Amino acid sequence: HSNILSPAIILPMLHRLAPPALHARLWMALQRRVLAWGRMVYLGAVVLVLALSPSTYAHPARRSLMQRIYLETAPILPGFTVLAALLSLVLTRIVVVTALSYGLTAYALEMVIRVLVLELIPLTAALFVALRCTIPSGAALAQLRHAGHLDALRRAGADPVRAELLPRVAAGVFACITLAALSCVVALVMAYLGVYGFNLAGLPSYTRMFGQVFSPAVTLVFGIKTLLSSLAVAVIPLASAVYDEGQALSQQSELGGLARMFAVLLLIEVASLVGNYY
Repeated sequence: HSNILSPAIILPMLHRLAPPALHARLWMALQRRVLAWGRMVYLGAVVLVLALSPSTYAHPARRSLMQRIYLETAPILPGFTVLAALLSLVLTRIVVVTALSYGLTAYALEMVIRVLVLELIPLTAALFVALRCTIPSGAALAQLRHAGHLDALRRAGADPVRAELLPRVAAGVFACITLAALSCVVALVMAYLGVYGFNLAGLPSYTRMFGQVFSPAVTLVFGIKTLLSSLAVAVIPLASAVYDEGQALSQQSELGGLARMFAVLLLIEVASLVGNYY
């Protein structure tokens, strides 16, 4: 018993049971974050290469891709269109009434278009697609991985990224761009109706002002912002679902994926503001 309880045996055991030092925990956390970002960038590059490959659009894969795009886009399209219309009417009314009280009526409609169409609509569409499409798709893909479906595809000679990941990413990108484009048209129509009503008297001045707002540089920034936002909400939630990190890190990985997605969207929004106004 004296040998078992001796300090030479107990002290190494206590050192193994003790928590790691602060610098070791920080280093491990940094390694996990770098690994997560690296996996996200790698999967994004792989998906981009597969999307540009003609073999991806062969007959069996094309049918699965089109089916996934339809299932991810069609159910959320009416609801988001109504939401965009209501948001446009409310924001237009608030801005117009405020501009009237300060004598800035001439700038009210331009402010509505800049704030609503250029900034709020693409960001809202990206978040809506993330909550309704890509995050649930990532959870479903993680369940398929835990069930061994991805390993079964590898053993059968198929590519899991091409078969399961690419259709979900393409559906998320298509849904985000479609919702952003349609809701921008709805917002422009609602803004016109909120200011001029159901008549065509203000159409010449409205189209002139629209052309002044959407200059070639602003249009280019708007298109790049919409595309990057759609890629962010499509790739990032699905990237963490492909790799097995163990049950203990599963929930932490999902939360980290959401944090990375919001961080990327924030960076895209800041870059678009700098490109439009500086």
